Amino acid sequence: MDLYGKEAPSIDVGSRLRILREERGVSMRALARRSTLSANALSMIERGLTSPSVSTLHKLANALEVPITAFFRQDPPRSKIVFRKSSERVRATFMRGLWEGLGGEAFIGRIEPFMLTLESGGSSGTHGMLHTGHEFVFCLRGQLEYDVDNQRFLLESGDSLIFAAQLNHRWRNPGKTVTNAIIVLAGFEESEHPGEYHLSSPMDEGEIDEELLKDVQNPPSDDQLPEI
Repeated sequence: MDLYGKEAPSIDVGSRLRILREERGVSMRALARRSTLSANALSMIERGLTSPSVSTLHKLANALEVPITAFFRQDPPRSKIVFRKSSERVRATFMRGLWEGLGGEAFIGRIEPFMLTLESGGSSGTHGMLHTGHEFVFCLRGQLEYDVDNQRFLLESGDSLIFAAQLNHRWRNPGKTVTNAIIVLAGFEESEHPGEYHLSSPMDEGEIDEELLKDVQNPPSDDQLPEI
């Protein structure tokens, strides 16, 4: 999903998982039991051999007793002026999608722009989200369906939407092609990280990575779990 032919820095979710696990003194065997994933699946995630779905990250977050955003959060120094080259964006992948920060994560003001790239069927999940402030959406390419307070809006290239973000909302790509959209969050409470909600809504259970789904459906016995 490199839209501009450049390699942007990505957040290494596997390394973050290993750090969070080790900080809490949790062995891979113990985490496997708590999350219902196999130690083999966890090892693959930590080594960067597979990308976990948002549903899988929810299982891990619950098992480690941390918010799911702990897998993605970075706290760079904040500034009154932020310039971002396209190759310098912070990026995070999730099931059928890519989140790219546009500098808001380093800005001192209460505004957070980011870009979403969604494959067909990519969504924020079956459960809606809400947060303080306002939300502006601009569809660059493809189709983006937004449900806001039980109203449905279909955005196509060039269409925009703005609403009070405390209204329950969710989004998805209903089309057959890739969707690109820019979302701008503004006026939120200073203590909030509203952009993270657009990563943290659980996906449908049917959208868990196939390889990890096998591990969930066929959890290993205790003697199959390595001591780590």
